Amino acid sequence: MSHYDDLETRSADARRAAQDAACRELHGVGLDALPAQPVLRKAALAERQAAERPFGGVRARNVSHIFQSPGPIYEPGGMADDYWRMGRFLHACGIGTTDVVQNCFGYHLTPAGHMFESGARAVGAVVVPAGTGQTELQVRAAADLAVTAYAGTPDFLKVILDRADAMGERLGIVRAAVGGGALFPSLRQEYADRGIACLQCYATADLGNIAYESPAIEGMIVDEGVVVEIVRPGTGDRVPEGEVGEVVVTSLNPDYPLLRFATGDLSAAMAGQSPCGRTNMRIKGWMGRADQTAKIKGMFVRPEQVAAFVARHPEVRAARVVVDREGEMDAMTVQVEADGGDEGAWAASVAETLKLKGRVERVDGLPNDGVVIEDRRDYG
Repeated sequence: MSHYDDLETRSADARRAAQDAACRELHGVGLDALPAQPVLRKAALAERQAAERPFGGVRARNVSHIFQSPGPIYEPGGMADDYWRMGRFLHACGIGTTDVVQNCFGYHLTPAGHMFESGARAVGAVVVPAGTGQTELQVRAAADLAVTAYAGTPDFLKVILDRADAMGERLGIVRAAVGGGALFPSLRQEYADRGIACLQCYATADLGNIAYESPAIEGMIVDEGVVVEIVRPGTGDRVPEGEVGEVVVTSLNPDYPLLRFATGDLSAAMAGQSPCGRTNMRIKGWMGRADQTAKIKGMFVRPEQVAAFVARHPEVRAARVVVDREGEMDAMTVQVEADGGDEGAWAASVAETLKLKGRVERVDGLPNDGVVIEDRRDYG
């Protein structure tokens, strides 16, 4: 398969020279000076935005949309074609002009739906803006419209396929571009067994596409529009190649340039180049969180949200979110230590404060270890 453009296969020297010039123009410093610059963390950005709406003083231009992420943190969407640079990933997935893409990312407040739609437009595909939920209608649309590709969280495709089986429908989906959560090896294999080639990307609302898989499936290739550093969590110090650290990204987006923005995600740089011929740096993909924040069903759940739940109920002494897998789906349980209280009211508060529904379990006591979000999923 051809590459998306010549940027993917340029030499390391050519890439570095171009990115150094862009970094100097946008941020006032070259690549060599990046390690001396402070790291910008999401919590600090949220504080800056609270003081100066909407973007906390970060230069933004050509803004066509404003999105909201938990925090709250506000992100701009721009007018430029493929503003979030998702076309490169969809091209790597084999999606193009002959495809009809069922886009099952959300379109409301969060930008994921728009991100993948702009990428599909960049590669010439037709989009069905399906959004989330309504599984039976999703199956009906996929069958009636001869959908060939899926975009969405990794596990929702299985929900659609299982419902299609129950309805006696055979869908024509053969490609899947997923993000917003971990693609577990067993789930990728299940899709492969169904004849679906499934690749994942690593993207955020603030930065757009950061890295993506190619058909080689050997790590994730860093996007051409960002500079990625792996640093020791809690610091801005780079770690040696192969060592796990926090992903820090400098965006070269002229409409919303972020300098050394800490994602809170863990990964590691890989040696060498991808067998697919793309020459940019590779990372091992998502390897957990540098803090206790967890991504569940495509949504971040943060310790501050758990604290907000506890604050709503005077009888609750402590709470812990436990994340696990049931079959191939994320499952969330909120363990609550309390004197009395109404479990129904707790469940309603969980949905409001965590933005996700989950089981609520009363427990006699929680460990005194400071953990409020426990991720039990196996990423091996």
